[in-house]
Amino acid sequence: MKCAVHADVDATGYCRDCGKAMCPGCTREVNGALYCEQCLAAKVATPPALPPAGPSSSNPGLAATLGFIPGLGAVYNGEYAKALIHVLVFAGLIAMMASDVSGSTKAFAIAAFVAFCCYMPVDAYRVAKARRLGEPDPSVLPESASGRPVGAIVLIVIGVLFLLKNFDLFDVEWFSRIWPLGLVALGAYLVWSRMKSTS
Repeated sequence: MKCAVHADVDATGYCRDCGKAMCPGCTREVNGALYCEQCLAAKVATPPALPPAGPSSSNPGLAATLGFIPGLGAVYNGEYAKALIHVLVFAGLIAMMASDVSGSTKAFAIAAFVAFCCYMPVDAYRVAKARRLGEPDPSVLPESASGRPVGAIVLIVIGVLFLLKNFDLFDVEWFSRIWPLGLVALGAYLVWSRMKSTS
């Protein structure tokens, strides 16, 4: 058989990709495999394709069940930083309920504890369902998507409050009267962010 390029020269091999017969002058050997010049150029010019980020085999029901244990639902979904945050918030709320605080502060801590215990399985279910369908993570807030470390800021604020309480620099009675202002400020910030993003 003759070379596909040089018709007067005998072929000594075949291209691994296209099967074209090649003479010694046309053969390009790479790791023991023979390629023609065109196929080798195409391989070098084309970067290797990444596997598509398709649906995963996450089980939303299992994720929701594990979500009742602090951090375990997030671990199942592969969100280890979120799992650590869940454990820290859970422990912080337990510590606040066990500490000697006023009735209104303890009522707030109990309400936050119940809400957080309901939030963890719901969040784990939604993330697992989105991953199963190949959709983006629904728990990523617009603020964190724009680069603002919302979770870190929340942890810092909670940590500072507990630190001030440990050194008796934090007036619990004052906090029990003024904490609703934090909700007002958060709501105002969310409204401002929404208006800014739509303008």
